[in-house]
Amino acid sequence: MENNYEDIFAHVLPAIESKRNEFVVYQYDTVTEKDIWKYCVTKKWRKKDVASLPLYQIINDILTISPAEFMTFEQIDNQRTSNWFSDINHEELRMLLNPGLEEK
Repeated sequence: MENNYEDIFAHVLPAIESKRNEFVVYQYDTVTEKDIWKYCVTKKWRKKDVASLPLYQIINDILTISPAEFMTFEQIDNQRTSNWFSDINHEELRMLLNPGLEEK
């Protein structure tokens, strides 16, 4: 199945590049082709079998992504996957979550 996604990605890459270029015009310079593809697979086609979708529908779905809906997805995904406490150690986390406990 993964190989199928790679084949489809390679086939529709010109449409994805076009969408990326549109995002650059709107000054979303950090968006990559892989980000757009990830959005389509995880959001647009979440409950669909991409291999069974007609090519025109895949390309239409890519070309109709609005910058607003893409950036909303990115923000939610980043909040979901980020580890807010990665910069603190176990002891600092314990003190943060239990401020009333004194160190012994």
